[in-house]
Order: sequence, then structure tokens, then C-alpha cells
Amino acid sequence: VQLQASGGGLVQAGGSLRLSCAASGRIFSSYSMGWFRQAPGKERELVARISGSGGNEYYADSVKGRFTISRDNAKNAVYLQMNNLKFEDTAVYYCTADSNRYWGQGTQVTVSS
Repeated sequence: VQLQASGGGLVQAGGSLRLSCAASGRIFSSYSMGWFRQAPGKERELVARISGSGGNEYYADSVKGRFTISRDNAKNAVYLQMNNLKFEDTAVYYCTADSNRYWGQGTQVTVSS
């Protein structure tokens, strides 16, 4: 499985970004998908996760109510809609598949205060 993340960038606090992750693989719909992030000097943390069917979602407390994870199995893609961004959301964001067995390259999100 190969994962390609995109959509990062520079945004002002309070703004929004939408991250996308395109996946290869014949059985994408069977994989849980997740988004992690790692800020400078901090440990990598799970931001959100979604089940293969999309019926179950998990969010870190720090992003609940602001971020939404979704997936389109027909397009082999997973998304992370990030609203009301805060300075502390600045990090490199990574998408993962199959309970973190597979990782994509990161995409930088920078939130200016």
C-alpha cells in the first residue's frame, strides 16, 4: 500500500485546511485509516482514525469538534477537514493505513497566530 498525502500549507489561526490522502491497493475499504501529526520537539500523536466502512471514528481530545475525518472508498482516499485551526495544530501530518502498518510521507501544516 502506498499513501500520498497532500493539502498542507500555511493558514492563519481560525482558518481551515483540508488534507487528502490517496491510497493504492485493491482492498482499501478493508483498512482503517488514520491521521497522525508530529510537532517539532514533540512525540507523534494520533489525531483521528476511521474504520474501513467509515462507520466508526476516533478523535483526539485536542481536535474534537474542529476536525473531521472522512473517506471515499470509491476513490481510495481519506480526508481530514480541519476547521478553526490553532497555532498548536502546527505539525507535519501523516496518513496511515491498516492500523498504522503503512505510512505516507508527511504534509506540513503551519498555523500563524
